[in-house]
Amino acid sequence: MTGPDRRDVLQALTGTLALLAVSGFPAKAATTDTATAALGSAEPWSTQTLLAFADTLVPGERRFPGDVVIAGAVTGPGAVQAGVLGLLGSPLLPLAPLLPSLASLLDARAVAYATLHLIWLPPDRPPFVGLSFRHRTALVGELFDEGGPDLPVWQVLALLVGLAFDTAAASDTAHAAAEGHPGLAWIGFPPPGPDGLWRFPDFTYGRALAALHPATTPSGSPA
Repeated sequence: MTGPDRRDVLQALTGTLALLAVSGFPAKAATTDTATAALGSAEPWSTQTLLAFADTLVPGERRFPGDVVIAGAVTGPGAVQAGVLGLLGSPLLPLAPLLPSLASLLDARAVAYATLHLIWLPPDRPPFVGLSFRHRTALVGELFDEGGPDLPVWQVLALLVGLAFDTAAASDTAHAAAEGHPGLAWIGFPPPGPDGLWRFPDFTYGRALAALHPATTPSGSPA
């Protein structure tokens, strides 16, 4: 791996997770950037590679006709539409400077995969983007093989991709829900109440499992 070593990348990835957990990361992440989407292949190669990786994990529909970065394996939104690039590339997080190295590592694995399987890669796009969705999926599966040298890197990166879609991790949750975040809307995440708070009047098991402690505060905090 060229540039920063695996330890640097893994530290940046886990640092990103930690910041998201403790700060709520209120900065709003972009969803599908129509101006960028219109550029298509003018996106930096590292960006194309990372978007294609995210689309392999949480697939979505193409952003525009002829989009080669997003494979269009399904209809509906995926990680790209849910703002994964805004999350990974935010200047508020420690990961952004290392994204080109991550993309280079992924493209190097794509070249090795293509060579092994006698696949011709178009010269006008990054190697990983040049793979079909079927081969992208197969390669990503290999990245997660037990004992792989970069397994922790891909595991944490995949977790961030999932968080971008499932939790709108780069935005305030109430704000994201109000604006119709593609991932939250797709999974049917409930909107907050009028005061911006979530309350769940129905007990999970259909009944209260314990009596409320008399000293519990109005906010629900324990005494």
